[in-house]
This record gives sequence, structure tokens and C-alpha cells, in this order.
Amino acid sequence: MNATELKKLIIASLVHQGFRIEDTRIYPPADFSKENLRRLHSVAVHSLREGARPRLQPHESRLLKRFARGEEIDPQKIFPSLVEVKRRSEDELLFRYACLHWSIPVSSGYGRRLRFLVIDEHNGKLIGLFGLGDPVFSLAPRDRWIGWDKEARRARLHHVLDAFVLGAVPPYSFLLCGKLVAMLVASNEVREAFREKYGGRASLISGKATDGNLALITTTSALGRSSLYNRLSFQNRPLYQRVGFTRGTGDFHFNNGIYQHIWAYAMQHCQPTAKQDRWGKGFRNRRETVRKCLAALGLPPGYLANQVKREIFVVPLAQNTKGFLQGEDAQLDYYTQPVDFLFDWFRERWLLARARRDQRFINFDPQTLKLWKEE
Repeated sequence: MNATELKKLIIASLVHQGFRIEDTRIYPPADFSKENLRRLHSVAVHSLREGARPRLQPHESRLLKRFARGEEIDPQKIFPSLVEVKRRSEDELLFRYACLHWSIPVSSGYGRRLRFLVIDEHNGKLIGLFGLGDPVFSLAPRDRWIGWDKEARRARLHHVLDAFVLGAVPPYSFLLCGKLVAMLVASNEVREAFREKYGGRASLISGKATDGNLALITTTSALGRSSLYNRLSFQNRPLYQRVGFTRGTGDFHFNNGIYQHIWAYAMQHCQPTAKQDRWGKGFRNRRETVRKCLAALGLPPGYLANQVKREIFVVPLAQNTKGFLQGEDAQLDYYTQPVDFLFDWFRERWLLARARRDQRFINFDPQTLKLWKEE
């Protein structure tokens, strides 16, 4: 595809998604409701689903059996267990398939990764899932909350992970189990899994062995302000703390079938930013690829500023998380938060009351989650 054709394709794609193009910037719909934000993401979500179809459609009928029918749920007997997702496993297929049902495009994470399924031990069905990966290097609200300067951040960022996907699936989502999944991110079991997997391994950037101590988890809301994380507590202590909003930049609006053309053009006409050889060759990430391509086409860099700001939350795992990340404390004084303690709190505070008030879960049929028609 030549430059003229690609420029026209990019502009047409932005307009089709609902963006307004004004001079050198793009703007989302004037009505910034959550429903309109979902529509804004819908093209990218559809593209991801179509991209995953060849790999996952042959397994769809089998994977749907791992979602509960409403009649299989007894709120009094729900009990969650964490299952770490291993590569090339049936659980990995389920994780990827479930992520396709999110209303915004879900990345696959990058760098260090931990992925978990949350399974109901009572019936063996999927409650929800979450994925943790390397955080972005520079995130001003997070860094201000910690009290980091550039050197401290560079030295201790390896003690932080970011939740790139998090939530419950139907019918457990009707029972507020999204809150449960969010709570389990902060569990002892997660930080122990991190230590087991990454403790003693050399950092790709510094080349130094890390101790495997996980101090902080960050995440961002899916659609503007979050009702999931706000006021989410354990033993009357907030688990998720609000620290600000993202700047509204990113590349989700190019993740809709045109990115492959952008990547191909950038590979042929653009030069990746210089970086250390140990990080690998090529462009640093998708954002750099898009930015370089836009510049080569003579399109404004402002097209990466989608103006969709997401709320940022931090989840401290220890009483002295800030002191440790600032380099003042040598050891972490971890909170005691095993899965069963967290669930007991969730059960009494949210689950049972919700089950009495809202019984939509009873009639749920997993077949309504089917993504692709039989050919």
C-alpha cells in the first residue's frame, strides 16, 4: 500500500470509529458516556475477535462448557481458587477466549507476565480472570504517589506490575464478582507466584538479578471513572487508591485491522529508535510503530492522542510500599491477604446480599456468549 492510500485509510478509519478530526488533533464523540466509549472501542474489539477466529473458533463449543449455567451456581457454596495460566495449555485458550468478551480491546501484556483464572471450586466453572504484566516506564500520577525521581524509578520499577486485564464473566459478574477478582489481585498467592517465577532472574534492562519482591500493582479503569475499584476495601482498608488519570494517548484506535498496514509501511520506510541490543531489534512497541508511520506519512502526531482518559489506581501490597519503592526500607512489611480471607470479606460484604437482591444469574445460558456462527 502506498503512502496516499494508507493516509486515506487511516483517516477513514478514524471517522468510522466516531472520532472527529480537527486540524492536528482527533476528538472522541462529544457525549462522553460509557456507552459511547464502548462504541468507540467496538471496531478494535471486532478486529481482535476476527483475528482470533482461526485459532479459537474450533475450540469454542468446548470452551463455552467452562462457563457456568445460572442453575449451576449456588451463592452459598461459591469458593474461588486461583489457577495460573501456563503457555500452550487449555487454560490459555480459555483465558484468550474470555478476554474477547471484554467491551474494550485487551492487550496480551508484555515483558514479565502472570495470568490467572479464577475458578469456582464448587462447580469447576470460570468466575473471572486477570493478567499482570510489566508497567509502563513513565506514569506521572503513579510516580508522584510513590515519590519517585527518574533514578529511583529506574532502580525499583521491577517491583511493580500492571493489571492489563481484570474482571468477572457472566453469570458471576451479576453477583459483583468483578470486585472479588479485583481483590484477589492483591492476594498473598499472587505475590508468591511472582517471586517463584521471577525471583533470581536477571532484569532485561539492568542485567541484574531481582529478588522477586512485588510491592505494588497498578491498573487503569476500562471506561473513564471506575465503579469497580472505588471504595473497594478489605478489613476497612482501601485496596485500590485513586492517583489520577492517563493523558488520553495510546494506539487502541489503530488496532482495528489497519495496524498491519501501518506496521508494514513503518518497516519499509521508518527507522526504529536506537535502544540496547539486549532489548531486541525492531520498534520498541506498537505506539512507536504508529508514531513513526504517522510522521512518515505527514500526518500529525496528535492522531495518537485519542483523548480517552482512564482513571489510574495503585494497589500497595505492603504497609511500607512507598518507603520500599523510595529505597528507604530494605524489606517489605506485607499485608496478610490470602485468597480465603479476601473471599470471606467479599462474601459477607457483597456476594450474599447481591444474590438476594438480584437473581438474573439464575437464567444465564453460556450459549449467549458464542462469538462465531458455525460455517
